[in-house]
Amino acid sequence: MNKQLKNILFLDIETVSQTYDYDSMDERLKKQWARKASFLKREEGVSDEELYLERAGIFAEFGQIIVIGMAFFHQEGDELQLRTKALKSDNEKELLEEFKSILSKMNSDLLLCAHNGKEFDVPYLSRRMLVNGIALPDALNLSGKKPWEVNHLDTMDMWKFGDWKHYTSLDLLAGIFGIESSKSDMDGSMVNGVYHKENGLDEIADYCIQDVIVTAQLYAKLRSVELNNLVII
Repeated sequence: MNKQLKNILFLDIETVSQTYDYDSMDERLKKQWARKASFLKREEGVSDEELYLERAGIFAEFGQIIVIGMAFFHQEGDELQLRTKALKSDNEKELLEEFKSILSKMNSDLLLCAHNGKEFDVPYLSRRMLVNGIALPDALNLSGKKPWEVNHLDTMDMWKFGDWKHYTSLDLLAGIFGIESSKSDMDGSMVNGVYHKENGLDEIADYCIQDVIVTAQLYAKLRSVELNNLVII
């Protein structure tokens, strides 16, 4: 296996609002959401309540993690494998404790890789762990670390080459590199509704894993590594 694929855990998380019904939110948090909402761009006529359903899940203060998708490359004889696993739960604390347990069993020089992970996945995971009273594992704890000591990779960051002007979606990069899209009948904007209205945790987990698979393939493309005869497990 190419050394550039070793010891990397590819990640993606799926998040939703802590309550689907805005009126069910704690009164103290309602006031804080009103303040947050006043700074967010919205279409004319969209209320704080409607904006909460659309956007709250992307903020760690008002959202929660329901799925953590993971993948890593493994050489099995002559076969290169991408092994995948989805952690999913309605109980966020149990989910995060399970994820932390997995990280603790991996090498100390483990690299974490996600698309836009430095700005979203990693900070969100870290914040929700602390909210749930979970001490940060070393792989997420950035306190006191110098920039070159942080073992985090980001495929969006890699694509920017220092150009910070705009966001580039995973689906767009998959398209230009000829990687089969992870998008099917669901997209990110639908996750909140599928979870709260349809109890679709399994469907969301499947969607999350597909994003992780694309991220791993994109990383290989950005490193100019050929994935000949790749088997996804």
